[in-house]
Amino acid sequence: MLKALLTTLIMLCLACYPVIVYVGLTQFNSQLLSIVLLFLLALRLWLSKALFDKMPWLKPATFLAVIAIVLSKVFDSDVGLRLYPVIINIVMLLVFSYSLYKGPSIIETFARITEPELDEQGVQYTKKVTQLWCVFFIVNGGIALYTSLFASLAVWAFYNGVIAYVAMGVLFALEWLVRLKVKRKARV
Repeated sequence: MLKALLTTLIMLCLACYPVIVYVGLTQFNSQLLSIVLLFLLALRLWLSKALFDKMPWLKPATFLAVIAIVLSKVFDSDVGLRLYPVIINIVMLLVFSYSLYKGPSIIETFARITEPELDEQGVQYTKKVTQLWCVFFIVNGGIALYTSLFASLAVWAFYNGVIAYVAMGVLFALEWLVRLKVKRKARV
């Protein structure tokens, strides 16, 4: 129970990564911030061993984030700290794209949790949704990269800590509404 609670807490902290970086860089020194972030990432790796099969992107994303944070310290620049959202988008794009190539698509895998007997129309629909998420990761990752390299820390934190999550939520909601409509149409 404690492990699950700690894992959830760490995942929430890492979801708030842009806010942590913003506060850390504006209120504390970058050395302390780097230590805290590396500690959180190491804890995630240690506590999430059981999730690696279900979330294959977790390990490479964590290792790439550690490299970015270390490089940020080596080059005395906060750019490495800002690249975490870019890394997450790249890794997710690779995972979703690979699932389209290798099959089944990530979204089909999720859909089969509630509908194990997914028909061919459902499989094709889930492929299209997976492709849509790939486009999202390209666009979102591109904007995250731009804000990492060219925007102020405040703009970077606002985009990656608020706007990107709102955009994901909107995409989830729209896809859910379209899915309901497609299911209703298939039943008729």
